[in-house]
Amino acid sequence: MEFEKLQEKLRMGGVVGAGGAGFPSYAKLNKNADTIILNCAECEPLLQPHRRLITVHADQILAGLHLVAETVGAKQVYIGVKKTYSKAIAAIQGEIGKYPEMKIHYLQEVYPMGDEVVLIYECTGRVVRPGGLPIEQGCIVYNVETMYNIYRAAVEDKPVTFKYLTVIGEVTNPITVPVSVGCTFESVVALAGELTCKDPVYFVGGPMMGSIQPHDGRVTKETNAILVLPQDHPIVMKKRRQTSIDLKRAASICCQCESCTDMCPRHELGHPIDPARFMRSASNEDFQNLNPFLNTFFCSGCGVCEMYACPQDLAPRTLIQAYKNGLRGAGVKAPRVEAAPVGEAREFRKVPEARLMARLGLSRYDLPAPLDDELQPETSVRVLLRQHIGAPAIPVVKVGDHVEYRQMIAKPADGLSVGMHASLPGIVTDVTDTFIRIQKQ
Repeated sequence: MEFEKLQEKLRMGGVVGAGGAGFPSYAKLNKNADTIILNCAECEPLLQPHRRLITVHADQILAGLHLVAETVGAKQVYIGVKKTYSKAIAAIQGEIGKYPEMKIHYLQEVYPMGDEVVLIYECTGRVVRPGGLPIEQGCIVYNVETMYNIYRAAVEDKPVTFKYLTVIGEVTNPITVPVSVGCTFESVVALAGELTCKDPVYFVGGPMMGSIQPHDGRVTKETNAILVLPQDHPIVMKKRRQTSIDLKRAASICCQCESCTDMCPRHELGHPIDPARFMRSASNEDFQNLNPFLNTFFCSGCGVCEMYACPQDLAPRTLIQAYKNGLRGAGVKAPRVEAAPVGEAREFRKVPEARLMARLGLSRYDLPAPLDDELQPETSVRVLLRQHIGAPAIPVVKVGDHVEYRQMIAKPADGLSVGMHASLPGIVTDVTDTFIRIQKQ
């Protein structure tokens, strides 16, 4: 397929990263890439959508992967998958023989293996510079569901209207399921059977990098999981702490052990992020050397420092994010720096996922969440116009319009943007600057 044609199909089809920040997939395409990496690492503990999806749809996913590689001219393709995903591996092996450029790269069961900077190093040995993009190292990374959506948009002309996600935790029937973009979290959780705790908290996006969301919050193209937890779970209580209190605790009880820096995955790849120096400078209000603050730009937010490494239960990641957001708000930009050599002890400082779940108090939730591949019916959706990095889509429908399933309801704006589509047929009941509501009839 022609490069520009594929870009346009993905842009108009609303294909964005199915997880993380939702970077528009068409903008990742680049003819300078020599390597494509398919991410089947399930970066967060307990998440299962990617391994479940590729087990069922390996033929379409690998066909999409081949299409992307062929279009940009990439000569090598890695499928990064964890060694324990036996059913996913079997499905991949059943299809990979059709594509000589592809090879499986078996990944360790460690966190955060799904971080694309970590994944690129594991698969290729290349280090993306601090603040840099994968394409600078000749790489493009897509996750499994994104590649599935690329195939559907490019080959079948089907835009993104549903999202695969895992519901797990305090439910009787953990499940992985496709649901309509714009449906409520509550309606999705109902698919996982009965609740096993009173007044549950919905932790959306994974236990390490996710956030607490209201029950009537809406599924977007980036939603990967809903973790149902009790109010008194340690993860919930930590997420609800005040940043000002976290800073005071750092000033009073940080023991300067530097475990947060020693175990930082980006620091071990030579990036200058240094949580220990930052905590020392921030808690003592020491601004003589600004590097500890400027280097917060290079934090990936993975949470290893805060959720695993710190023996004092401090919150380096939370404070780093607060300072980073403050710098951005003030118009400060990340300095350009090069990576130092990869840490000699990196291999011994990886975080085993099973140990991480035990530390987080999540081991009892580590259960199969099988895929039910039938799209669940909804009666109403609220489709957000910004579900991606870049400009929000522009509505092309008005209140009272009848829309068909998959019909475009908002077109891409100028610049970095993608289209939005009706995730169910019905009547448009509300159009604002931020969302379009559709009621099924």
